[in-house]
Amino acid sequence: MTRGPAIVQGDMTILLEVDHPDYESARDAFAPFSELVKSPEHIHTYRITPLSLWNAAASGVSSAHVLESLEKFSRYEVPELVRTEVVEYISRYGRLVLEEREGRYILRSDDAQLLKMISAQKSVEPWVGEFIDDNTAYVTQNARGFLKQALVRIGFPVEDLAGYTPGTPLEVKLRETTLGGREFDLRRYQTEAADVFYAGGGPKGGSGAVVLPCGAGKTIVAIASMARVQAQTLILTANVVAVRQWMREILDKTWLTEDQLAEYTGDSKGIAPVTVATYQIVTYRRRKSDEFPHFEIFNKADWGLIIYDEVHLLPAPVFRATAEIQSRRRLGLTATLVREDGLEEDVFSLVGPKRYDVPWRELEKQGWIATADCTEVRVELPGANRMPYALAGQRDQYRIAAENPEKMEVLESLLKLHANDRTLVIAQYLDQLHELATRFDLPLIEGKTSSKKREELYAKFRSGEITTLAVSKVGNFAVDLPDANVMVQLSGTFGSRQEEAQRLGRILRPKEDGSLAHFYTLVTRETRDQEFSANRQLFLVEQGYRYRITDAAEVLEGRFKPAEPEVREEVAP
Repeated sequence: MTRGPAIVQGDMTILLEVDHPDYESARDAFAPFSELVKSPEHIHTYRITPLSLWNAAASGVSSAHVLESLEKFSRYEVPELVRTEVVEYISRYGRLVLEEREGRYILRSDDAQLLKMISAQKSVEPWVGEFIDDNTAYVTQNARGFLKQALVRIGFPVEDLAGYTPGTPLEVKLRETTLGGREFDLRRYQTEAADVFYAGGGPKGGSGAVVLPCGAGKTIVAIASMARVQAQTLILTANVVAVRQWMREILDKTWLTEDQLAEYTGDSKGIAPVTVATYQIVTYRRRKSDEFPHFEIFNKADWGLIIYDEVHLLPAPVFRATAEIQSRRRLGLTATLVREDGLEEDVFSLVGPKRYDVPWRELEKQGWIATADCTEVRVELPGANRMPYALAGQRDQYRIAAENPEKMEVLESLLKLHANDRTLVIAQYLDQLHELATRFDLPLIEGKTSSKKREELYAKFRSGEITTLAVSKVGNFAVDLPDANVMVQLSGTFGSRQEEAQRLGRILRPKEDGSLAHFYTLVTRETRDQEFSANRQLFLVEQGYRYRITDAAEVLEGRFKPAEPEVREEVAP
């Protein structure tokens, strides 16, 4: 009998042996209901959490399926405690139901005792009104979102079947041929994602998150969802560049006209049947004590759909506004539900649970995103920097290691190695960016770069007039550069897993020649830089990517060779 690759432990963690022949099958089986928390070379650690189980339940995964997956790949018997907890937590999803009755929201449960006990909880009590009968209670006026938040926090997520306001009708029809003359048709997974989100227009759909890798067409999923909802739509996104990309995509893929779209940003405050705004303008206020004047955008029109682009970046204040608009359909788009501020529960309760998810490697195998070669290059800290590093505080230690001057030598070698490629060089610190931009004569895009200048540089990169761009963290998202196939990361935001996913995603658009995407992260050996890099890589390792680790000397001496693309046996339909 073959020994399974996993050890399921009583503390709800799973140890998965990377070198086992069934590793990949086990990883893919565990992904829908667990999260990767550690990924050293040989044994990866996953954790099953209440939230991971509730997201699984919301997307149709049963406790029987979870247990079957654990049993199939476990080396030893699955602990009884784990069995009990899996059944318990998945069963909690849907034991409480939120519905609408005669114009009012009600909270219902077949378990009268449970309803009574939960409604008496201190955090829940303000949002529950009088009881209609033993199994049903009114919800306090305008408390739909706040009640959902409170119930998730005490461990009993409610299934929201209260439905949605239809919004002002808007005919959204998809083109068969884009404005550029290309044939346009939805990919199968894009159609599935839009269908699952909309769920036939009934209350079981209409709110939640679609999780797809960058480059897989999340914007297209959103446009397809607009075509299903057929109502005025508000879109919130990361920055002005993203706003304009959304507007171009909508005009290119639908029969909507320019006068039906408007930009709501620091530059323009237009309102139209489809309005695209930035998170920055929505959360703007003069002083911390002030209210948010632009929250009124949520009620500026009778929206039938609100789309949250990059929902993992959703600013905390927007959750407050979202709690008050639960009657409107809400679609979150993201490459990863991981949030560094720990507010995944608020995405679940206020935007909605995960509705659709496709593993990155699955789309890669089908040819929808580029195959990625990920390499960590370890660089020594120079002797002159060792004492300052040793004496510094933890935060300063990271900056000293991240700005290691030896990284510039490695970068120079990588730029020569990829002289015929389209390369993005990205870093966290502006001093480091300015130094590399000057040294290698690279155009630089940073926070203060005007939208006009950014668009100009992006256009030159797309046309091939320039082949290498230096970008600050503004390049983490909303950069539409389909020809970029190399990224060199000199420094990142401490241990941000979401950032690593976004950065790799910038180079994952499939290339016509089938070439690989090459992702390099330069790390100072045996420092805080290496520790944070290991954490940043967690999400991508969970998705099936492996980082090759090489020494700087290999690159500097010309002994390092990038991976070559494998010949595909089949092409996705």
